[in-house]
Order: sequence, then C-alpha cells, then structure tokens
Amino acid sequence: MQNLTEVLANATSTNSLSVIIKVCVVIPFFCVFLCCIGVMLHTFASHRQFLESSRYILFCYLLVNDTVQLLTSVLIFLFIMGRVQFAIVFCAPLLFVSVTTFQNSPLILATMSLERYVAIVYPLQRPAAWQSNRIWIIILIMWLFSFILPLVDYSMGKRDPAVNVFTTPLLCKDRILNPSQIQTLFKAFRNFLIFAVVAIIILFSYIKILLETRKLRQDSSSVSKAMHTVLLHGFQLLLCMMAFSHTITESLIMLHANWLPEDVAFFNYFCFILVPRFLSPVIYGLRDKSLRDYFKKTVVSCSKTP
Repeated sequence: MQNLTEVLANATSTNSLSVIIKVCVVIPFFCVFLCCIGVMLHTFASHRQFLESSRYILFCYLLVNDTVQLLTSVLIFLFIMGRVQFAIVFCAPLLFVSVTTFQNSPLILATMSLERYVAIVYPLQRPAAWQSNRIWIIILIMWLFSFILPLVDYSMGKRDPAVNVFTTPLLCKDRILNPSQIQTLFKAFRNFLIFAVVAIIILFSYIKILLETRKLRQDSSSVSKAMHTVLLHGFQLLLCMMAFSHTITESLIMLHANWLPEDVAFFNYFCFILVPRFLSPVIYGLRDKSLRDYFKKTVVSCSKTP
C-alpha cells in the first residue's frame, strides 16, 4: 500500500482559504459516505438472514474495514491541514490503523472471490471454514496478517535520537515512522506482493467458475451472477490500486498545469483515495438485489420518522 499519509505529505498549505475549501470538500463527502454505510449496517443488523450468509458477513466486514480506514485517513488529513503537531506515541496508532485497514481491503476482496468459487463448486457440502458460523476464523487470519506486516515495517528503521516519541511534537506523517530507505523498499515490495497475489486469486476464481459451469448443472443465472461478482471484485481491486497512481498524476499535472504541490497532493487524495473507497462498497451493495430492496425500505422508513 502507498500509505494514505504519503499522498498528504506535502499538503501543508499556509493559505487559510485554500485549507478551508479543502476541508469543506472532504467533510461533506465523508459524511455522505458515513450515512450510506450506516444504512447498510443497519440493514444487516435488522435482518438476520444476511448474518447467516458468509458472503454478506464478508461484505459487512468490508464495510466496517473501509469505514475505519477512511475515518483515520480523514483525521490525519484534518491534522495536516490544521498543522496540528503531537507526539509520535499519539500519531503512531492512527498511522498503524490506516495501514492495517488499507491492506485488509484487497485481502477481503480475494476472500469474497474465493467464497463465490466455493459456493459454486460446493453448493451442498461447503467446507467448514467457509460456513457462516466459521467465517470469523478466516477474518481473524486476515487481521493477523495485516497486523504483522506494518509491525515488521516499523521495526526495520532507525529512529532519530533527537526525537522523543513521548514529547516531541511533529506533524502526523508516515515518514516519521518510515524514515529509512530500506523501509521504503520493503513497503513497496509488500504492497506489490499483496496486490499481485490478490489479483491472481480473483483471476483464478473467475476462471474456475467459468470452467465449472461446463461440468455442473446449476441454475445458469446464479452462476452468471457469481461470475459478475468476481469481476466486480477485480474492479474493486483496481479502485484500491488507484492509490498508487499519485506519483504519475503528480508528474503529469506539474508538467501541464501550474498547480501548487499541496493542491496536487489534495487532488490525488480526493480522487484516488476517498472516491474509490466510497464507490467500492456502495457499488457492490447497490448491485445486490436483496440488499438494494432492503436499503430502499430502510431509507423510506428513516425519511418518514419524525
């Protein structure tokens, strides 16, 4: 992952009007996202049948993960915009949660693709690990994997002896925890490996579902939906990978437009981090007919409530 805070590394403009505009753009957008996610989670909590399906449990987990990820991202953004400085001991948990949840998203997408494959290949005798009452084991493994890698990353570099982690005030940026070149290389390799493996898993799931349709006599519509779902996971993975495009877009914008570096950083943050994170769960949730019908009922009932 290209940590969210790296995209914001130069977004420290002293122009108060520019800061106000950026904050006024991000906050309403984030509030709309929270409202949409709140309706979805309320729907899950209100209808037990969703919590008895591995597919919907994983989707609910994706919603919670992306909400936490965006919450930490927006908090870091506000701290940088306001040039709020505090000790590393308070900044590190925010950065750590941001990295962990960012890495979790592609892992969840890979797991959801495999779940669709298992549902098609083993419709009657699903393996125990993929049953709704056992899916939490796979979720726990994903969390542990995402938790360990940032710990390895942060433990590799040397800290500045002049910086006291408890008292020295600093802007909450990723580079205060990743100051060395070896950490940068490790992080780049880690991100490439995660996304490459997830892409292979999604491609494998799609091909296997396609091949199994020739062997299994199942409802063609359900198989087609499963294939489209796996393709959607591939699209969601592309949305996640857009966070890596900030270096390219910065170069292109600086060559063809007279933008300030902090404005370019904000453009990348909003277009390639906030927007994809918002679209990914919303597109997936609204695509599902059962969820869409319940969402409409929930929205209507909430609008009628005085």
